[in-house]
Amino acid sequence: MRALIQRVSEAAVRVDGEIVGEIKQGLLVLICAMKGDTEADADRLAAKISKMRIFTDENGKMNKSVLDIAGGALVVSQFTLSADTKSGNRPGFSTACGAEEGNAFYEYFARALGETGVPVAKGIFSADMKVSLVNDGPVTIWIDTDQWS
Repeated sequence: MRALIQRVSEAAVRVDGEIVGEIKQGLLVLICAMKGDTEADADRLAAKISKMRIFTDENGKMNKSVLDIAGGALVVSQFTLSADTKSGNRPGFSTACGAEEGNAFYEYFARALGETGVPVAKGIFSADMKVSLVNDGPVTIWIDTDQWS
């Protein structure tokens, strides 16, 4: 799985002009299921994200997790994280899971993250979403479970 996480002061996702998910302080998690991913990958990624110390403590050091600050997570599916840009000018997305499997992994990951204790809001899989956020820092981190092998 691939995730792009952003530390945010607030974030929201709209579909057809209506807010379908929003959080205050926490993490915006853009997530993509890749071919060959497993539920174990999703579990491990959810655990990693929930414990990642990227929020500042009283000394201004990044020593606190989203759990430590009682923040939330806005989880948004984004198959374009699978983009292959090696050749040409048009990215390829053939390494992403198909829609049915991708949606199942998206829902599984969101549940797994929620089970860590992080309150989770979501976008709508495969919808035309408008995501707004205030990136705090900015802090943006790329995570690819394939790199853990």
